Amino acid sequence: MDVREEMLNLIRNRRAGFSLEQPFYTDADFFRLDLDLIWYRDWLFVGHDCEVAKPGGYFTVQVGDYPIVIVRGRDGEIRAFHNSCRHRGSRVCAGERGTSARLVCPYHQWTYDLDGALVFARQMAEGFRKEDFGLKPVACETTGGYIFICLAEEPADFAPFRTLMAPYFAPHNLSEARVAHETTIIEKGNWKLVWENNRECYHCAANHPELCKTFPEAPTVTGVNGAESDPEMLAHWAKCEAAGLPSRFRIDPAGQYRATRAPLLRDAVSYTITGKRAVARDLSDRVALDRIGTLLLYHYPTTWNHVLGDHAVTFRVLPVGPQETAVTTKWLVHKDAVEGRDYHLQNLIHVWTETNDEDRRIVEENAFGIRSPAYEPGPYSEMHEGGVIQFVDWYAAFMESRLADSATSHWRNVA
Repeated sequence: MDVREEMLNLIRNRRAGFSLEQPFYTDADFFRLDLDLIWYRDWLFVGHDCEVAKPGGYFTVQVGDYPIVIVRGRDGEIRAFHNSCRHRGSRVCAGERGTSARLVCPYHQWTYDLDGALVFARQMAEGFRKEDFGLKPVACETTGGYIFICLAEEPADFAPFRTLMAPYFAPHNLSEARVAHETTIIEKGNWKLVWENNRECYHCAANHPELCKTFPEAPTVTGVNGAESDPEMLAHWAKCEAAGLPSRFRIDPAGQYRATRAPLLRDAVSYTITGKRAVARDLSDRVALDRIGTLLLYHYPTTWNHVLGDHAVTFRVLPVGPQETAVTTKWLVHKDAVEGRDYHLQNLIHVWTETNDEDRRIVEENAFGIRSPAYEPGPYSEMHEGGVIQFVDWYAAFMESRLADSATSHWRNVA
């Protein structure tokens, strides 16, 4: 039995409502299938368009085996390219971010315009055609201040996600924000464990004292467990929507992405120890209502988000290896907010800095235990872990469909 058949068999025979079998969290071949069938085929959040606010601004990201560079052109368009020189393959942009009139490979100085076209390659043979050796493009879309890429040769339609997301994010004007702070931590656990931990607050009371001062532990908050019958959620949605803020829980049919707005605890307005504002200046001049709670966006496999009245906290998940995951957190504030006057950085980042480190320890202990030969899948709490069940069901359905398709194609080719 090859690894595809093994994974397909385990998915088809998995016990509903239980965690996955050990190889899904530990095995290098299973991890490779995750890369091939999800990470290299689906839309991935990579950053914000305010990070490349001006022409020539760029940043880089690594998705599995693929180094990618995202750059804003002179025409204002944001594009993504494979960060591999068309000469001998060296990375063109080695730094995490920067600004440049053109992209110059440091190896032999092949030079590319901001639209990816090769404009200079010295001392090449007669007949060499620069137009044949531009940087290879990567599908790139922007919406609501977010940049998504897709590595597939034929990307899925991005329009349904834009249709869902854009109305929720338009009032927050994140394209006009700026990143006040950014951190990346490496969690020594499989990317699915990072998501499973994120998708429930069953663990919050015992592990997140800072977050629990403002964020509700109720399983209805994220929309999966009966939000539409929760009076507090319904009242919050009605208040926000009356002020022009789309808020009701919406999810795509496949369960890959969803958005909703949730209230914070009591009179809290921001993620701080006191619940008071972290930033004196509103994130957006378009939102007049106080106590809007937090706008939650989830898009598997790369991002979850919290957008408040005074700032936003965005998260990007990228797999590093079978048992390592990079989690990048960015705190966004109004583009004209001034540190020291409008906010104090430690107050702004404290809650999620602590929460991230607590989650890192949780994921790593979870991963440590799963590596035991004694591990076997255990039952999720239907009351508190509906979000985890939803994530695992999404993952299993996606992988089963794609494994079955690839198996059919293989057998057809063999025949």
